Amino acid sequence: MHISIIQAILLGSLYYLTNNGTPLLTGLGSVSIRQPIVCGTITGLILGDVVQGLIIGATINTLYLGFVNAGGTLPADAGIGGIVGTALALSSGSSAEAAIAIAVPLGIMGTMIWTLRQTVDIYFVHQMDKYAEVGDTKKMGFWQLWPAQIFAYCVTAIPVALLVYLGAPVVQGAITMLSGTPLHILSAIGGLLPAIGIAMLLKMLNTRSGILLFFVMGFFLYTYSGLSMLVIAIFAGIFAWVYSDLKFKEEE
Repeated sequence: MHISIIQAILLGSLYYLTNNGTPLLTGLGSVSIRQPIVCGTITGLILGDVVQGLIIGATINTLYLGFVNAGGTLPADAGIGGIVGTALALSSGSSAEAAIAIAVPLGIMGTMIWTLRQTVDIYFVHQMDKYAEVGDTKKMGFWQLWPAQIFAYCVTAIPVALLVYLGAPVVQGAITMLSGTPLHILSAIGGLLPAIGIAMLLKMLNTRSGILLFFVMGFFLYTYSGLSMLVIAIFAGIFAWVYSDLKFKEEE
């Protein structure tokens, strides 16, 4: 699959939205679209394979299940991993496991982009402070909405657009060169990486006694009952509501 310039620009713009912090879209990008299962699906839509984009994005998302962004820190950028990892996997015909191996170093690169943006944003904040002292709200809004967002778009969209446009042939050539045992090893490593995300999620869940037991019950129920995930999720929601209601009544 060849990624056109238009598709590359759209993917770069999508990554900008995952970092977006403008008043009109706060939360939509940095919370929702940044998740690989979401941005991977949109990437698949842009590249013409929504189903495979969803599958690859969901697989990459398992790696980031336990990641928490505290304050202004970003331990790893799931957005760039989801977008570029999915795009390169689709364009080169790689598996979802191989896409995870691609997404890991990209997440680190995204952290560097985030740090650069936050550092330069200090200048824009100082400009806003200067006009806040004199009560000039129009110029405050200008510095927030225009210079800051133009810089944010350049530092996020351009690198991702270049990565997906120029990187696809490189990735395809690398996969061809590594075909055989090396590629099987990378795929195996990619298959193990989601376990790290699940382990981090389990660590977060195990903060109160009994919580981890429900997770184990759900796992065995899905594995051995033959019920679909949707049916189990409905039962789990009802059970959680009843349990919480009884638990809070006891505490009262």
